[in-house]
Amino acid sequence: MNISQLETLITISKTMSFRKAGELLNLTQPAVSAQIRTLEDEFKTLLIDRNQPVTLTDHGQVFLEHAEKIITIVEDLKQRLSDLSSTPQGHIVIGTTSSIAIQLLPRVLSYFQNQYPLIKTTIHTMPSSQVMTSVEHGTVDIGITYLTEKNPNVDSSVLYFDTFELVVAPDHPMSGLTHTTVDKLRDVPFIMLAPDTLGRRFLDQIFRKYGLQPNIVMELSSSEEVKRMVEINLGAAVVSKLSIYNELKHGSLRMIKVNELEMTHPVGVVYKSGRYLNTAMQQFLSDLKGMPEHSFISSE
Repeated sequence: MNISQLETLITISKTMSFRKAGELLNLTQPAVSAQIRTLEDEFKTLLIDRNQPVTLTDHGQVFLEHAEKIITIVEDLKQRLSDLSSTPQGHIVIGTTSSIAIQLLPRVLSYFQNQYPLIKTTIHTMPSSQVMTSVEHGTVDIGITYLTEKNPNVDSSVLYFDTFELVVAPDHPMSGLTHTTVDKLRDVPFIMLAPDTLGRRFLDQIFRKYGLQPNIVMELSSSEEVKRMVEINLGAAVVSKLSIYNELKHGSLRMIKVNELEMTHPVGVVYKSGRYLNTAMQQFLSDLKGMPEHSFISSE
């Protein structure tokens, strides 16, 4: 058995075709078939049902689980050996919200990639409530999110503190206000973040605390979408203060302080406890944690 045979089996399980697997692996179809036959002969079992579409047998499914683990171990070994090089290199998958990806990461990553051009970064945007879970399950290496919950499987470090603010369009009836209270929002049409976002959960708690039922006219999955709807005056919204700098600067949104929302929320970097940190991750975490808070929340 060799690694290429395992990679072939994994590729067949995804493509359900010997031909397509061969195209992806740059192998002829006979070569793909020969690799699978060799595995089946060695382990004396049928791994693949060759009827169309091609599927794994029960034995093949068990074999696949172990093959994926072996490939992961080999990739980890390659990375550890690569890390013996003095130049940080590797690949980092970052999970965060769309607002943080737009407002914060360009400043961080432009500096980081100028300093370490051999490190590749991939950004996955998702609701804030999913970032911690993605880190814990290993689908992303590093998360940047609101630190509202403790997770024993995840290490975290606070980067800065954010607040949630009420925003309206310039021609909204409330746009002339600088302050208000939550009870004055009872009948205001609201554009809300989706229920699975931490910003929405916080706002729901505030409304429940004061016995109010908000007038929700629209729900959207990200702050960026919410802001666009508020700008065309479809309703008011509560979003991250960090995310609205440009809109406030250009006058497309007006911010109104709400006494009951005056609470800071820590935003930080998270990564799985006990996992091996390659040099790319070590360098990224070191740089991120070393940045002063004003680097994240300043306007430039």
